[in-house]
Amino acid sequence: MTVPLTLRTPARPADQPQPPDPTVLAAALDRLEEHDGGAPGRDDAEVLLHARGADLDRLLAVAGALRDQGLREAGRPGVITYSRKVFVPLTHLCQDRCHYCIFVQTPGKLAKAGISPYMSAEEVLEVARQGAALGCKEALLTLGDRPENRWPVARQWLDDHGYASTLDYVGHMARLILDETGLLPHLNPGVMSWAELQRLKPVGPSMGMMLETTSSRLWTEKGEAHFGSPDKDPALRLRVIDDAGRSRIPFTTGVLLGIGENYAERVDSILALRDAHARHGHVQEVIVQNFRAKSATAMMGAADLETQEYAAAVAVTRVLLGPGMRVQAPPNLTDAAELQLLVRAGIDDWGGVSPLTPDHVNPERPWPHIEDLARLTAEGGYTLRERLTAHPHYLREARAGAEWLDDRLRDRVLDLADDYGLARHDALLGEFPSSRAGSLPLVEPVETRVPTSSTTDGRLARLLSDVEKDPRGADDAAWVELLGADGADLEDLAALADQVRRERVGDAVTYAVNRNIDASLGLPPERVAELAAEAVALGATEVCAQGAPRAEQGADAYLDLARAVKRGGPGLHLHAFRPAELADGAARAGMPLADWLERLREAGVDTVPGTGARILDDRIRGLLTGGTDIPAERWTELVTAAHTAGLRSTATIVYGHVESARDQVRHLRALARVQDATGGFTELIPMPWLPSESPVPVAGARTATPRESRALHAVARLMLAGRIDHVQAAWTKLGMRGAQRVLAGGADDLGGVLLDGVLDPDAGPEQGRELTVADVTRLAAELGRPVRQRTTTYEQVG
Repeated sequence: MTVPLTLRTPARPADQPQPPDPTVLAAALDRLEEHDGGAPGRDDAEVLLHARGADLDRLLAVAGALRDQGLREAGRPGVITYSRKVFVPLTHLCQDRCHYCIFVQTPGKLAKAGISPYMSAEEVLEVARQGAALGCKEALLTLGDRPENRWPVARQWLDDHGYASTLDYVGHMARLILDETGLLPHLNPGVMSWAELQRLKPVGPSMGMMLETTSSRLWTEKGEAHFGSPDKDPALRLRVIDDAGRSRIPFTTGVLLGIGENYAERVDSILALRDAHARHGHVQEVIVQNFRAKSATAMMGAADLETQEYAAAVAVTRVLLGPGMRVQAPPNLTDAAELQLLVRAGIDDWGGVSPLTPDHVNPERPWPHIEDLARLTAEGGYTLRERLTAHPHYLREARAGAEWLDDRLRDRVLDLADDYGLARHDALLGEFPSSRAGSLPLVEPVETRVPTSSTTDGRLARLLSDVEKDPRGADDAAWVELLGADGADLEDLAALADQVRRERVGDAVTYAVNRNIDASLGLPPERVAELAAEAVALGATEVCAQGAPRAEQGADAYLDLARAVKRGGPGLHLHAFRPAELADGAARAGMPLADWLERLREAGVDTVPGTGARILDDRIRGLLTGGTDIPAERWTELVTAAHTAGLRSTATIVYGHVESARDQVRHLRALARVQDATGGFTELIPMPWLPSESPVPVAGARTATPRESRALHAVARLMLAGRIDHVQAAWTKLGMRGAQRVLAGGADDLGGVLLDGVLDPDAGPEQGRELTVADVTRLAAELGRPVRQRTTTYEQVG
């Protein structure tokens, strides 16, 4: 599910309302105090931004108390944090033209100064090693956005050095810093796609990108701060923040105040970040940064953000985000004498401070000495403590098994953390042995595994032996027990499933080249045909269409879409319309289902998605959809009818919510019965349930762990062997690393790469999440397996 982004375009700053009547501001402060710091509404928040003098004191008191409450609840009362780091400006080139930026340079200026378009690996390591010697534990990689899109000299440098993109170079330098110095990279390269975030997660314990503002007019209107900067589109930046959450990456973001936005836009920006964090829980800190004018920029004549106005904005950010969010203010952008105002406003983190490198974005503002920062913090009644680049609660959760850190990186990060998750004072950095570099194996190869002792007195080992001899002879109780496998038992289960996968379908990791179209968008047939033609030009063999057309379009909308796809791409395979949509189309047409299915086939539908299966239990289905789902028996009837009409389908299971292992087994049994009757399923797609994509809140729901995902894919492989021989790794739900894990334990297919195209990239329901063939090849190569492109029905392409 894609979260819709609604961006307001409020009035220009010239139309900024005058400070409210004192009674209006007093009333807003009264409500804030009466609600004990509860988050104010949008209108009150905008009013509170006007607080000055005594009114500001009242606002700061509430914000400071909220911060103190959050620190107590987090188990670190009275502690304000910072990260001791070095700043690595990998390149000063950028495709954007922000009117206030002094960090970005042109190739001519760099050449005149004798500076290469990119820092060399040797220069990067020299900075990192010096930082490690000074006790730093973080290396912040900061750079301009995709300079190769604007500057030929950047493209040439990358080509000459063997890098596909700037982000490819970022990944290599982060790996080098990790392996050679032990510093933890924090990656801040600007806009990244979902796939790019996934590629960088193994070398980045945390990442970041400032939202800056949701003001679209600052981006679209000539003369405004972000005009001419493609990466400053607020909708694009919000999508990056959402994708980081989907990727389970501890993410730093924030707002930049004083660049032309008005108070309503400031509130909108903070609320957008609050909403993103509510969906994914990944925003580890929100930076509230004040504008400082720079000479030789288009905005050099603009006034710096006034201190009390800044403090009010920090305090409103705190009360909107609540006690649990970490709120940061850069300590070098405010005069030392006024830092106490920011402490009172509710900050609990100073961000990165370097004993070695300057703030390359604000070079005119030197970092305070860490000893001075500790003294100033103490004067406010707080203790300064060093943290790592990922904030403490993410490290504690990672230690307990949560996927905030890539498993190949987890030990390196946790080695530097104390039990609470702050930086260990005794942690020393130096060169890491080469044995710790590179990708760690997912599991030992089956051929070289050493027999292990079962964690359940040999019971699961005996069950696995029985399953290996006769998988169809195992009863439900046995499968339920195997779904609980962990430790050595889980490795044995995955190894057996992988062995069966090899025997049934071989070693190739298969994939399809396809694109999605969301039928509910109501795209006209001409546009659908254009998208199909573009998909063919990009190498697709399949278009997948899901969603019910709008009610006013009637039944013909289903047929029109199918015909348009075939008209635009005559050779395309059309994989379209889920079971619930098949029923909807027949009802709209007022004809029997069998006749409607025949009409769909005649219009061009080739196969149907078997999604919507969830768990085939009506109680569970009701909980997951708020009672709007079709009954389990009806789903089975519909997919069986499609098979009977000659329309093969996928099969799915959505797991990891309120269901039990027994429910999972019953679901797989139900799919097996359909397959025995029709032979119509092409593959099984297990999909972990994601709370952020749920149509309704689900009380008592959990989220699937990596252990559960591995166990379910392995059991599904073994239970359905000989019935449904292809098991797909749903990479959009599992992430790239999660997909690798299940491919090493029974899965054989990655599904479609989900091309976005350029004509209308938002036409698919999972826009922004696209794999390249290079991604597929790399992912498989790390498992030691080849890749093969397939058609929808698993014939080989070419």
